[in-house]
Order: sequence, then C-alpha cells, then structure tokens
Amino acid sequence: MSDLQNALSKSQNKSNSPANTVKALMKSKTLEQRFNDVLGEKAPQFMSSIINLVNSNQSLQKVDAMSVISSAMVAATLDLPVDPNLGYMWIVPYKGRATPQMGYKGYIQLALRTGQYKAIEAGAVYEGEMRNFDRFTGHYERGEKISDEVVGYFGHFELLNGFEKTVYWSRDEIDAHRRKFSKMSGGPKPSGVWADNFDAMATKTVLRNMLSKWGILSIQMQNAVTKDETPQNFDPETGEIMSDPKWVDGVESAPEDEASTGEPSSAPQDPTKEAIDAAADFFKAQDKAE
Repeated sequence: MSDLQNALSKSQNKSNSPANTVKALMKSKTLEQRFNDVLGEKAPQFMSSIINLVNSNQSLQKVDAMSVISSAMVAATLDLPVDPNLGYMWIVPYKGRATPQMGYKGYIQLALRTGQYKAIEAGAVYEGEMRNFDRFTGHYERGEKISDEVVGYFGHFELLNGFEKTVYWSRDEIDAHRRKFSKMSGGPKPSGVWADNFDAMATKTVLRNMLSKWGILSIQMQNAVTKDETPQNFDPETGEIMSDPKWVDGVESAPEDEASTGEPSSAPQDPTKEAIDAAADFFKAQDKAE
C-alpha cells in the first residue's frame, strides 16, 4: 500500500472533515512528488491553494476528496491556478465529485503559450455593437452600444501567418447549447457555475468551439479539451490521470447543431478530434513512462 493509499485509509477511518482529508492527503510523499514533478518550485504554493480552496468552499467539502486532488492535478499539468477569483480553472462539485472546469481565460492563456497568435479576444456583445454578422465569412458591421443588454458572445483570433477568424453566437444559441449539452446545467434555467458566471461560461463555450475548429492547438491545449468538464480518476500507484469512463464531456465536444456552430449539420467531422485523441494517448504514455 502506497503512503497515499495509507493516508486515504486513515482519513476515512476517522471522523475527519473532507477539508482535513484533503489536507492529510496533500502531505503524502506520493502527491508531493507528483506535484513537484509537474510544477517544480511552484508546487508548494499550488498545493496550499488547493487546501485554501476547499477550506473556503463548503460545496467542495462535501465531495470525494480524491476527486478534488484529481481535478487539481489536471490544473497543475496545464500550469493554471485554481483560484476561482482568477477565472483560469474552476474545481466544480457535481453529484458527490469534483470536476475540473476550464475558464475562458485558461483557454486564452494556453493559446498564447503556443506563440502562434498575434491577437485573441472573446466576450459579451451588447445590443447595437454587432450588426449584420455573416456566419459564412465572419464579417460584420461594428455599431455603437445602445443598452446594457447582452445579446450574444463573440470570439476572434489572428495568427502570425495572417489567418483570422471571428465567430458569434446569440444568447439564445448559447442557452440552447447549454440546455442540450451541459451535464451540470442542462435544465431550463442555468445552475451551478452557469448561474454564477453565465457570461464567463458563454464566452468560454464560444472560444473553445472556435479554437478547436480553426485555431492552432498545442498538445497542452488538446489535453485541456479532453479533460475539461470531465471527472478524472487519479491512480495513486502510477500517478496517472484518466477521464472517468462513466462520464462523457457534454458541453462542446458533443455533436453540435447548426445554430450553435454556424455550420451545416452535414459538414464533415472536424479533423481536430484525431489530434485530440492522439494527444490523450501521448499523455497516457508519458505518465506511464514516468
């Protein structure tokens, strides 16, 4: 039995709170070594931030402690902070487990690290700001904001080689997409992170969809796409992180309808999926090699 398994067994045998369980697990040599391998000198600060996150979030204190660790490990492999105030990565409780959830700032950060983007932007569009959007060309007329009503969300990037892309989803398209594909907030009304951060989640939906279809995806970004919003299992013996086979990412990786993507439903499958699958295999092999 590894020291991590031993720590988990002891914590479960006592009347420990989940927060104390996480704290006890973080002291194990196995986890300490794993985080050091991934983050180097930044590991101690990152591990402290995990404990602080659980201490300050009552919902996370009610979920499986190892799922918190697994979600945090995903953030660590992407070198993204888990402080919810920063908006790069959230650790979200759902049905007794914690799930890693990327923020739109996280996707922007990963895109910038490729060194291939001259400009990248995404956000809310207010009434009057965007007119006559052409979904075939991405061209539109810029207007003046006439109210504080958010009517949609846009994403735009330009590569160093000159290629650029702009996409726009109306608020109704975003909400229809959320209801259809989100496991965590698929009801008539937004819930969870969607209720607390609708604009941020909508912006991320547009940005992730745009980058996965037309952007340059590094191995790190492909790894983010495969693990985003999917509960993970952390093997204490091997240190391997695997997506829980009982779960399927239900937000953007599911087949989208025409209204959400701005493409005909008969369009051929995006070749990015092959790259994502290859990236997942790469990370599995890498973790086993370690």
